[in-house]
Amino acid sequence: MNWTLALPEIVLALSGLAILGVGVLPRRDTYDASCMATIGAFILTGALVLGSPEGTAFGGQIVSDAFTRFMKLFTLGGAALALLLSLEWNRAEGIARFEYPVLVLFATLGMLVMISANDLMSLYMGLELLSLSLYVLASFDRDNARSAEAGLKYFVLGALSSGLMLYGMSLVYGFAGTTNFDRLADAMATPANVSSGVIVGMVFMIAGFTFKVAAVPFHMWTPDVYEGAPSSVVAYFATATKVGAIAVIVRVMAGPFGSLADQWQQVLMLSSLASMVLGAFAALRQENIKRLMAYSWISHTGFVMMGLAAGGDAGLRGVILYTPIYLLMSLGAFAVIVAMRRQGRAVETVGDLAGLARTDLGMAVWMAIFMFSMAGIPPLAGFFAKVFVFKAAIDAGLWTLAVVGVLASVVSAFYYLRIVKVMFFDEPAGALDVRPTGASFVMASTGLFNALFFLWPAPLVAAAQAAAAALLG
Repeated sequence: MNWTLALPEIVLALSGLAILGVGVLPRRDTYDASCMATIGAFILTGALVLGSPEGTAFGGQIVSDAFTRFMKLFTLGGAALALLLSLEWNRAEGIARFEYPVLVLFATLGMLVMISANDLMSLYMGLELLSLSLYVLASFDRDNARSAEAGLKYFVLGALSSGLMLYGMSLVYGFAGTTNFDRLADAMATPANVSSGVIVGMVFMIAGFTFKVAAVPFHMWTPDVYEGAPSSVVAYFATATKVGAIAVIVRVMAGPFGSLADQWQQVLMLSSLASMVLGAFAALRQENIKRLMAYSWISHTGFVMMGLAAGGDAGLRGVILYTPIYLLMSLGAFAVIVAMRRQGRAVETVGDLAGLARTDLGMAVWMAIFMFSMAGIPPLAGFFAKVFVFKAAIDAGLWTLAVVGVLASVVSAFYYLRIVKVMFFDEPAGALDVRPTGASFVMASTGLFNALFFLWPAPLVAAAQAAAAALLG
């Protein structure tokens, strides 16, 4: 048993227990120390991931390859930056408690287990560790009715999706006789001999996965949870957790169910079409910027599903490349949202950004870069992300998806550019408070990535290609 393959997860789990133990000691304030210790644990775990060998361990329960390393590194990076955003915001909102970074740590641990999973059992264990932590995070501002409502909605719908997924897993196990991904792939190598029970189970699992990535028709929770949960929590929801969710659906669809692509491709195509259209049009009339970002993600989910439906080396590479680029676009946008405070009070509407270029030109420029990148305007990173998935769809003959994707991008450009117009051309609504140091760092680092990606895209593209090759064997 090569237990060293699980060393990153083991170290992160032990770090979480240590931080939790220190946090309960009778001291006045351990929040900042807990946050910095958690960020340090993420950095240490990332270093261990980089040095992790390839192979399987624990009886085939977990796997380590180029794909897991790629997704784990961006998950850890996204979690660390999202936690950095929460430092000053949580303190200003009166929710600076040491439990917060601990919950983020264990949610991230759940994602690492999901990404490493090579068996339905280990996959579900990681999924539940992630979900239980997120339910608490959504309602972390317990004295705020909107946060409590967001947590309740997420818990009820999340429990439903977990039940659907678990039922699907039980059907797959019952009809295929195994839960191991490698043995499932062997059992389904000849699609004509696959039982209809396995197909039904796979559909239930897809339903659970689409909830986790907020794809239509299981998107209903996203706008309400984004609007109601604390902004620091939403920054984590909208970034790091999406990497883990996409990694899982890519691993499962390309691995054990890869030979059944004809069975699930149509489902993902419909979900992709509906997500792109609904996300683009539903965001047009949104005034709450967090709610707008929720619909924006739903639209981006459609692009991710497009690449997955296209399949093959090009499609998987497009999805894998799209994921970190979206992560860094969204993190930057949420850094701006977290910094939106006026006279000590958090503000969340698009109108609150009015005239920002005259009061804080730097923040306005960074936000413009993120909005242009999300709209897919060249030469920013978001343009290249969309090019890869569109090209994969065209090469696979999915012209309808590609055309609808282009049209959805045009529609969504309206609300992205509207934010830019409000910042640069409207009369100032009043100066925002001084930006938190953490938010300024995240804006600058992610903004430079999005603006300068076109100068040296090769390393990320090569890493995405290696990750896709690891999935396809």
